[in-house]
Amino acid sequence: MIPLLRAALDLQDFFIRQQWRFCIIGGIALLRWGEPRFTRDVDVTLLAGFGSEDAFVKPILASTYRGRIPDAAEFAHKNRVLLLDSAEGIPIDIALGGLPFEMLMVERSSLHDFEPGCTLRTCSAEDLIVQKLFAFRTRDIADVEGVVLRQRGRLDWTYIERSEEHTAELQSPCNLVC
Repeated sequence: MIPLLRAALDLQDFFIRQQWRFCIIGGIALLRWGEPRFTRDVDVTLLAGFGSEDAFVKPILASTYRGRIPDAAEFAHKNRVLLLDSAEGIPIDIALGGLPFEMLMVERSSLHDFEPGCTLRTCSAEDLIVQKLFAFRTRDIADVEGVVLRQRGRLDWTYIERSEEHTAELQSPCNLVC
């Protein structure tokens, strides 16, 4: 098994033992739904809610995972992303989810067999598109194009448009400063 998928599977197994709700996003989800491209990290959304982040961050940092930056816990509290390395040195980014879109994304996630012995829970193609459009980097737009081409005729565009409307509210200047 390639090290990236092994790291994702190990993290997933850890989350399952903790009975935490999550789904894999980013480059690994793109391998499932879009045009594969090089990815070197594992991206995950972990439903941590708001105010209970320590119940998730502390057990992770007390396990075999180590922070990628000096004060990973403080960074996670400020930015809602826990930056880790696996025991084998694979970078892991855990988004501490709690927004309605994130809860729905995890609920809609499903299992996919990437290779024998490696079944991972990933977000849906539609949720991947919404996340990529929210980030809106050049690479993300190319990723969306790849998903649309590969999933031609199978995407729920009504869901994508509705989700984009909700995430656009998060980008509103008033929501950032009001």
